[in-house]
Amino acid sequence: MANLIDGKQISQEIKDELKDKVAQKKAQGIQGCLAVIQVGEDPASSVYVRNKKRACEYIGIGSKSYELKESTTEEELLALVQKLNADADINGILVQLPLPGHMDENKVIQAIAPKKDVDGFHPQNVGALVSGLPGFVSCTPAGIIELLKRSNIDIAGKNCVVIGRSNIVGKPMSLLMLRENATVTIAHSKTKNLQELCKTADILIVAMGKPKFIDASYVKEGAVVIDVGIHRQENGKLCGDVDFDSVSPHVQAITPVPGGVGPMTIAMLMYNCVQAMTK
Repeated sequence: MANLIDGKQISQEIKDELKDKVAQKKAQGIQGCLAVIQVGEDPASSVYVRNKKRACEYIGIGSKSYELKESTTEEELLALVQKLNADADINGILVQLPLPGHMDENKVIQAIAPKKDVDGFHPQNVGALVSGLPGFVSCTPAGIIELLKRSNIDIAGKNCVVIGRSNIVGKPMSLLMLRENATVTIAHSKTKNLQELCKTADILIVAMGKPKFIDASYVKEGAVVIDVGIHRQENGKLCGDVDFDSVSPHVQAITPVPGGVGPMTIAMLMYNCVQAMTK
């Protein structure tokens, strides 16, 4: 049976380490505050925002919440972002995605000052990642690297297949695995022979957005499987992109859903917030 990679436990370790760092910074007179902007009342977004506030409270940094109506104009949102960019008491700015259809997400992301872009989505931070320069890294991929390292899973020299090429997970994930000296292949909706490709992976990272799509026939014996997907089934239970019951008997280690990658995203957001306190 596979080892379960416990994202809850590892994220708690990270938050406890950050709590100590924040206390040290406070003793030096350095404060931290995250501004979270939510437009509309998407239930999933509301849950994420609430969890982010709780995490801020736990590690000891402030959080300010801006809950805007769905009818807010793009100009009003951009004006708020500029105001927060100029506010010296705010270290990090996070605009909860997705935004309503009448707003240009790219335009809003690019309006956030790169030094306050704790989500790691601004083109300047993405460019820094590509170039191997310091900058904020997208939280979910950064969390996956921590999951692997803290589970004592070697990355260097391993074949890694990343399924998904989104700007939030797939692309930065592949760059981070390259940084750790893995040999990386990116698969996506137009990839041919996906099954054969996946079976070459020592580390398989799945962020494709299809419930339970990856079963045992896609996985090499003894591989490590990281499941980024999260879906609510008809019975109300959560599942990932990987068919856990089918895959887990065949692999060395696997992340569960829930309790795997999810908690790490918020832990790494907090990590970025603490980094922003020194920038």
